[in-house]
Amino acid sequence: MSIAARIPTADDAALDAVLAGRHADPFAVLGPHRHGDGVLTRVFMPGALEVEWQDVEGRQRQPMHRIREQGLFAIERADAAEPYRLCIQWPDARQVTEDAYAFGLLIDDADLHAFASGDADAARDILGALPCTVDGVEGVRFAVWAPQASRVSVVGPFNAWDGRRHPMRKRHVAGVWELFIPRLGVGERYQYELLDAHGNLLPLRADPMARWSDAPPGTASRVALRSDFTWRDSNWMQARGRRQRAESPISVYEVHAGSWMDLHDDNDDREPWDRLGDRLIPYIHDMGFTHVELLPVATHPFGGSWGYQPLGLLAPMASLGSPVAFARFVDRCHMQGIGVLIDWVPAHFPTDMHGMGRFDGSALYEHADPREGFHPDWKTFIYNFGRNEVRAFLLASALEWLLRYHVDGLRVDAVASMLFRDYSRRDGEWIANIHGGRENYEAVAFLKDLNRMVEARGDGAITVAEESTAWPGVTASCEHGGLGFSYKWNMGWMHDTLRYFSRDPIHRSWHHDDITFGLLYVFGEHYVLPLSHDEVVHGKRSLLGRMPGDAWQRLANLRALYGLMWAYPGKKLLFMGGEIAMPEEWDHDRPLPWFLLDANDHKGIQRLVRDLNRGYASESALHATDSDVRGFRWVVADDRERSVFAFLRSSGEHQVLVACNLTPQPRHAYRLPVPDAGIWREILNTDAEPYGGSGDGNGGFACAHIADDASAFLELELPPLAVLWLRREGE
Repeated sequence: MSIAARIPTADDAALDAVLAGRHADPFAVLGPHRHGDGVLTRVFMPGALEVEWQDVEGRQRQPMHRIREQGLFAIERADAAEPYRLCIQWPDARQVTEDAYAFGLLIDDADLHAFASGDADAARDILGALPCTVDGVEGVRFAVWAPQASRVSVVGPFNAWDGRRHPMRKRHVAGVWELFIPRLGVGERYQYELLDAHGNLLPLRADPMARWSDAPPGTASRVALRSDFTWRDSNWMQARGRRQRAESPISVYEVHAGSWMDLHDDNDDREPWDRLGDRLIPYIHDMGFTHVELLPVATHPFGGSWGYQPLGLLAPMASLGSPVAFARFVDRCHMQGIGVLIDWVPAHFPTDMHGMGRFDGSALYEHADPREGFHPDWKTFIYNFGRNEVRAFLLASALEWLLRYHVDGLRVDAVASMLFRDYSRRDGEWIANIHGGRENYEAVAFLKDLNRMVEARGDGAITVAEESTAWPGVTASCEHGGLGFSYKWNMGWMHDTLRYFSRDPIHRSWHHDDITFGLLYVFGEHYVLPLSHDEVVHGKRSLLGRMPGDAWQRLANLRALYGLMWAYPGKKLLFMGGEIAMPEEWDHDRPLPWFLLDANDHKGIQRLVRDLNRGYASESALHATDSDVRGFRWVVADDRERSVFAFLRSSGEHQVLVACNLTPQPRHAYRLPVPDAGIWREILNTDAEPYGGSGDGNGGFACAHIADDASAFLELELPPLAVLWLRREGE
């Protein structure tokens, strides 16, 4: 009797389901199974001409029987425990491999339960494509969360993208599908093919937990090593907690990696991250910035989103190079004493068909109701922060950047949109929380979990919130009712200050409060002062383009803006191109116009920013009390008519006086009260000739005198549209 005849007819329906690629449990049919006194082994190799069974040494060989024309082969042997390999003859190749369906369960139940409970480490450990060795066989273990799918398969060039070849096993405890495919290696391309709960074929999906992805327009994921880089930055890592605390100078250069310079070079076969690092890292070091902040480098399908609509939250953007190349870039930054922050987007994700939207045919990562799950402004899906597995996925992404890539901090994008359920929605377009309010309790809990995790495991890493509302305690500790961020962008300062500087100086006296108002709240949080990419796009004009007046006045206004910003309480952030006074808006498709530095005016702005960074870092009075009201005192806050401001920054015995004249009219012998008589050295003058200014000023120092009432005062020359810094130096 033939082996085909001995197969029970009760298996026919199951075999038909395997052949059609619709069996929910392929391990119940394929691989070795006890049959009578022996073992019946079935393999499904559609397109194969013949399949041979072999022992692992290749000494015993036996052809398998074709029991279905579609490519189902079987063999019956007596030894139940005997390991084996398959020798497959394809029309154009011969393949020897172990049988993917000969391996047992791959993931412990405890790890699956941990993931289902929201454990980020479990998500990192079990999900994705992980090279490993199982029963002495090297290969790749695939695991993906898709609880509502009726079938999930791994597809790729290794199986001709045929979803019938490698269907996965479902672990019902967590809705995770798993499969070990022998002899696959690092760099292999793959995607997932899913049938929804009703058996409908879905578009091929990229792996949400992929550590490496194809560059767009490709959509495939790629197998990456978990640890594939030798770090040299131990000194930096040990010291970064001190470097990033609230008392330290932090000056951030914000960069869109794809457009800082032209990264295409036919004569240089190195990866773009390496070519960028050659130029960008020395530049940042020379300019005195303490950190570089990268617009999102996670995989995103549309370059025009600048990375803010990512789909591969664990994979660096492949158009800039491999994951190892990104690690090299971070390591090189650290070796030069430069911290690396990345913009990270846990608020929403795009609707591209290969992405996470309706991943298994159901609302998995997002809310089902569009009033909660769809963002009307960005036309994107909103994560369901109340779902354990979604929180685990997002937190796993954060850990990947912090632990695998040694990133020094996450600037969390669009926090305001996460905190409020009615963000950018009209009445009737949103769902209230359980108490009838607009706060998103689930998002708040997630952000607190994130910040607790970073504080506990980040070894001095920081989180920065892009948050534009008056939500209280964004940078307060979670234990004291706050969200737990390290810093918050001071969007109020940015809007008020840019509005003020955009006005013709003749009108500024009517808007004096735009400068003074921020001091009412600036010490309530740990702030970063951001002049970011968002302020130089979408018709807002460049920073220079916002300034009023003729060509000289526009440059003078920009210099004064920077002089005030670097002296104002808060850490600093400047988007690339601001330091060379770009006259046009930023264009992500073009490199920065470095030719501007051929002109002395633009070179002067660059020189000023360099000196501002160095002065800010060297003067403790300008950074050590950024969050301490005792380190700031108004000297002149009410001279509206002349648009003059002056304040004192202090740290212990160190004092810096900041005087601003924000009109084109020089102010002669302008009297300013100061704490002590003696010498005050002019350490910075934005109107100095090397910066492109007129050279007006105080000759490098001024002497404070004693008035009749025994108080001390300075009489200063205040240059037009300029800011002065003066340091108290002694009697």
